[in-house]
Amino acid sequence: MTWFLFAGDMLVMLFMVALVVWVFWRSPDKTLDATARIPLEDELADERTIS
Repeated sequence: MTWFLFAGDMLVMLFMVALVVWVFWRSPDKTLDATARIPLEDELADERTIS
């Protein structure tokens, strides 16, 4: 039973990695750059709210 759960977890992980790679390859650079800036812009918004 343990091996069944382990194999299932590995298949789910493989699917998630394949999905990330597929989205990365299919997205234009401009979209990826804008997505990468989201956490940085959130921190700036938090600082403005706190101050």
